[in-house]
Amino acid sequence: MGNIVAIVGRPNVGKSTLFNRLVEQRKAIVDDFSGVTRDRHYGKSEWIGKEFTVIDTGGYVPDSEDIFESAIRSQVKIAISEADVLLFMVDVSAGITELDKDFADILRRTKKPVYVVVNKVDNINREFQSHEFWGLGFKEMFTISSANGSGTGELLDQVVSHFEVSEEDTDAVADALPKIAVVGRPNVGKSSLVNALLGEERNIVTDIAGTTRDTIHSHYKLFDKEFVLVDTAGIRRKAKVKEDIEFYSVMRSIKALENCDVVVLVIDAVVGIDSQEINLIHLAVKNGKGLVILVNKWDLIEKDTKTAKNFETVILEKMKPFVDVPILFISATEKLRIFKAVELALMVAENRKRKIATHELNEFIHEIVEAYPPPAIKGKFVKIKFATQLPGQNPKFALFCNHPQYVNESYKRYLENKMREHYPLTGVPITIFMRKK
Repeated sequence: MGNIVAIVGRPNVGKSTLFNRLVEQRKAIVDDFSGVTRDRHYGKSEWIGKEFTVIDTGGYVPDSEDIFESAIRSQVKIAISEADVLLFMVDVSAGITELDKDFADILRRTKKPVYVVVNKVDNINREFQSHEFWGLGFKEMFTISSANGSGTGELLDQVVSHFEVSEEDTDAVADALPKIAVVGRPNVGKSSLVNALLGEERNIVTDIAGTTRDTIHSHYKLFDKEFVLVDTAGIRRKAKVKEDIEFYSVMRSIKALENCDVVVLVIDAVVGIDSQEINLIHLAVKNGKGLVILVNKWDLIEKDTKTAKNFETVILEKMKPFVDVPILFISATEKLRIFKAVELALMVAENRKRKIATHELNEFIHEIVEAYPPPAIKGKFVKIKFATQLPGQNPKFALFCNHPQYVNESYKRYLENKMREHYPLTGVPITIFMRKK
């Protein structure tokens, strides 16, 4: 990947604020609770023509019994191993704490450049106080105020001195790759699925609802398959959104859904499908996104020969009218069928890009209309003259006829079903417009 900067340090020293300033967007969830930044956040930044990726690590708290904090510890080690430059953030108003010392011990062992960044230095007095941080034993130190941005320029000049000017336009490559978003309620196993695919603890997986509170983009390349994985925060019902954080997570998940090509909805086999998930399906359809449904934790279900079929029937019944959707029964923890899930998502991404030649489409529409013409309404006979696929991200078709207002929904559904039988459009919502010739 190259050109990666990781911001590390104990909780509440202002890592997220600096991260936001660097990537110029509210990517991390900034809140005054300790340990709220419970994930690595990635973002692109650019300074004097050099692009780099910034990683904001979670709060690093060693020697704690808390399951969460030990998980965060391994995260920071991953960040240290992945990054090219490390920004070790401390807070001038707190002075050097025991945690800062523990942190310094680990960071001193790396051969990579480490810059001590003393935050909240916004007056002469604090500038003076910041000198005690030379005691941590690092060669380079910068004083900044991440809230108002002072001092960040000098810091960035130093950071990018390690990088080359980026020659290739990697964004074009990333844009060409299908973006697959993993969505679902908290605790359905989204992070376990992402980790099983990425093969490392890319997110913190613990049984705390709402742990994955933000989205992460990971470039996936394995077995000749390549795509961008957008892992989202769990979506909660609006009624349960107590804190702003939860509301923000809901917003993020919806945004992730809008920014992807294929939505992979993970459902808990034990709990079943609920209205929240049905809403998500409708939202995906409305946005013209591809859709794959994964029923996770299938290893926990008592099964006979009909279990899967019955479960599928229940899901499809609730999803009507859009039922041409792949449903796969998986177990993220057992790694059961997870690569099949990737294949399905990529197949749906292909289907979504499908273009049907106009002459071929017209021949086909002509045949199916002849076999079953639109019913006459008020004595008016509808004649469909011409069909074409409209340009765009997902399949939309315009059918030109003499009385578009007399073509009812059920006839449009007939046309759609026939098209799905004939063309590979599984998992993709299609739109048919009737236009006046």
